[in-house]
Order: sequence, then C-alpha cells, then structure tokens
Amino acid sequence: MLHNDWILDVLADLKSFALANDLGALAEQLQDTTLIAAAEIASHAKEAQAQDHASQRQSGSDTGGIGRHRHA
Repeated sequence: MLHNDWILDVLADLKSFALANDLGALAEQLQDTTLIAAAEIASHAKEAQAQDHASQRQSGSDTGGIGRHRHA
C-alpha cells in the first residue's frame, strides 16, 4: 500500500457518514473526490516508478530486463 492510500479510507468513512445522515449531495461529492484522489495517487506512483527506473539506468544498475544480454 502506498503511503498516501490512507486518504482513500478517510474519504470512504466520510462518505459512509454522509449516507447514514441523509447527506446525499455530500456523499456524491465525496465519491467524486475519491476518484480524483485515487487517480492522483496512481499518477504519483507511476511518476516515482519512472524516476526510479531512470536513475537505475543512469547509475548503470539497470539489468536491461529479463532475458536480455548486453554486449560491449
């Protein structure tokens, strides 16, 4: 689990509270907010993964992938 995934749990709890207290518009807004939060978290994770991969290539620690052989 990513370190930012906790916010999705908080939003789910808030949505449950809104539904239980007849706050339908708020529940809908929280659902939209959850989708946005999930998309942003996924985007940041992909960016971090791409940066990590790029730094591995720059440092020479990239293996080139499974089954690939590098020749000098």
